[in-house]
Amino acid sequence: MTIPYTTSNSWVILSPIELSIKQKIEAIGTPLRDWDIKISRGILTGCNDAFIISSEKRNEILRNCKTDQEYNSTVEIIRPILRGRDIKRYGYDWAGLYVILASFGSHKWLKEKYPAVYDHLLQYRSRLENRGQCRYTASGKPNLKQGAPYLGQHHWLELDNNPSSDYLDDFSKQKVVWGEISDKPKFAFDNGEYIQEATTFLMTGSESKYLLAFLNSQLSMYFFSKIGTTTGVGTVRWKKYKLEEIPIPFPTPERLNMLVPLIDDLLLGYSNDKEFEMNKAVYSIYSFSADEIAYIEDFHYD
Repeated sequence: MTIPYTTSNSWVILSPIELSIKQKIEAIGTPLRDWDIKISRGILTGCNDAFIISSEKRNEILRNCKTDQEYNSTVEIIRPILRGRDIKRYGYDWAGLYVILASFGSHKWLKEKYPAVYDHLLQYRSRLENRGQCRYTASGKPNLKQGAPYLGQHHWLELDNNPSSDYLDDFSKQKVVWGEISDKPKFAFDNGEYIQEATTFLMTGSESKYLLAFLNSQLSMYFFSKIGTTTGVGTVRWKKYKLEEIPIPFPTPERLNMLVPLIDDLLLGYSNDKEFEMNKAVYSIYSFSADEIAYIEDFHYD
């Protein structure tokens, strides 16, 4: 194959069958970066021992609430959390862990409104104060301005990525979630019940189940192998900036009617037969030949 190198466009060398597959994917697919979706990283605490708690510790904090109002308010800011290792293909195995959602500005009202939560965090004050973002600003220097409420980017009572209310609201929406490192596509659907932590990503927007069909497909694993990065030990980094390159066809009523029921069935319980039908439906959208389907199906990471 002769390549003239006369433009600054990217180029790739593929076998004829790989080139045909790539052309069919890109002909009808639109990169996820051009979809009306939002991909965010999960919650970063800076001190998991303080902010991520067991079911037993959650119950202890709730028992220490003095009033019904405090109890009800505390329930709202202690939410179940999923780690990357908990997220499986189409589902998850929740480990019974919760996260305390101490958002931006919580130092102003946490002690008064949530005294039981404050007492819990107070045990970790020294460790929380010594987090880098609590000691330094974005420039790497402490904030020495007179009257500044704290030295660094946020107060010791707040989570490390200083989450805004808009960011936290995304966790309560329907979303696709996944762990950053995995040996194959492991995307799950969350109806807004869980918070995800820093080793995970979440994708909000319309048609989450439709996107889940493509992202969990064998075609996704094959295509991502051409654009993604590996850890070198048999796993892949499903990073945001790479995932946004995957071309997925926009939904039509016909495509939605074909794929969403199959995903709903898989979410009720996984089986090889169900996944086979889902993969077959995805292939039909791209009009792959039998040889191309066999080539994609035969792919696996070494």
